[in-house]
Amino acid sequence: MLIRAGRPDDAAGVAAVQIASWRAAYAHLFSPEQLAAISLAERTEFWRRFPPIVAEVEGDVVGFVAVGNGELYAIYVRPSHWGSGIGRVLIDAGEGRLRELGTTSAVLWVFEDNPQARRFYEAAGWSTNGETKNAELFGMAGPVVCYVKQL
Repeated sequence: MLIRAGRPDDAAGVAAVQIASWRAAYAHLFSPEQLAAISLAERTEFWRRFPPIVAEVEGDVVGFVAVGNGELYAIYVRPSHWGSGIGRVLIDAGEGRLRELGTTSAVLWVFEDNPQARRFYEAAGWSTNGETKNAELFGMAGPVVCYVKQL
């Protein structure tokens, strides 16, 4: 496994990881039609403009983490690689990048009904601060919980 700065040409791989992860992690929250409507082209264009840190296995992007402005914006691993330790390495890389940017306290938001992700964040030393809000992504909305970590 290689962790490296993403490049614009990684965008399609990053988008594919994000969509596959959403479809697997949120099948209990959103309808198959909603999940199927996530646009690969739109996600690819987004990640071409904002390349994240990527995890690569045998030349394929299998995960990524995006951070900035004191926030961990996104972390996803291809479902076939869940439980492999790639997520742990990515979150460490994202936290390291936040520290490089001068961040001493970071936040992230996660859907309230995402127990797998919440366990992952808690195992990595993140904790809820009690703040919640409704969030919408890709036309899907639901309550999200704020997690914080001192870096």
